[in-house]
Amino acid sequence: MGAFADQPSLFGPDPDEPLVKPTVRMPIEMRVLITVKAAPNPSQTYGETVCVAGIRLDTERPGWVRLYPINFRALEDDKQFRKYDVVRLRARPSATDPRPESFRPELGSAVSESHLSSWAKRRPLVLDLVNKSMCQVQQEARDGRPGQVASMAAIRPRTVLGLDLQPHPGWSPAEKKKIDAYVQQLALDEDGPRTPLQAPRFKGWYRYLCQSPDCRGHRQGLYDWEFVVLQRRLTGLDDAEAMVRLRRNFLEIMCAPDRDTVFYVGNQQKRMTSFIIGGVFYPPA
Repeated sequence: MGAFADQPSLFGPDPDEPLVKPTVRMPIEMRVLITVKAAPNPSQTYGETVCVAGIRLDTERPGWVRLYPINFRALEDDKQFRKYDVVRLRARPSATDPRPESFRPELGSAVSESHLSSWAKRRPLVLDLVNKSMCQVQQEARDGRPGQVASMAAIRPRTVLGLDLQPHPGWSPAEKKKIDAYVQQLALDEDGPRTPLQAPRFKGWYRYLCQSPDCRGHRQGLYDWEFVVLQRRLTGLDDAEAMVRLRRNFLEIMCAPDRDTVFYVGNQQKRMTSFIIGGVFYPPA
């Protein structure tokens, strides 16, 4: 992985150009390649919400977009989309989130146009946006003004040092309160009782060095939908066996020397300088 150096993007956003969030509140028609489905979080209104992110293909220069909130369990089957689907939808710039990439989707408008099934089809679109190191992204977040600096990026690690795993402590009291309130609500159009969102079994953090020559290391939480889904498939294994399987998939395979590993990262609205990993792109090197 160290053989790949960060380079200027040929078609993507200029890394040095300030971002400007649209001021219009009318819905915007978008065409988006979905690259991130984050793990679901408790919501009092929806039961659970998911943050989805991707690459806008309808703009002059492809760039990142964050779509939130989305409740996949409440979507009709024909409205549920997968990672690497190209989706058409309408969305408004978020009125409550200053981050320039953040939009609130109109879920009823989402239509999957196609699916990019191979690494070869996905690779040009994703790798063209790999143009900064994690150290540079964090420094810009510290120095810049909210709403004018990137809150999302694709980062190619120089060396992945490990994947830390530990048992999930369960939902916090505030999260439990949201779940309980949702489950106790009555909805006339629902056939049965509402089911609470279960906490994942494990939490995970990647440790890695980015492309900055003076990088001292990063440790960032993994909030990938697929990370949670795999945990639920391992219910028959004890903790030690389950962690072996998780590391096999998310470390030994996705971060192997023969993979051109890229992390999809995004910051947190309340902590603009704190970034998490929403997913991993790992085509053959």
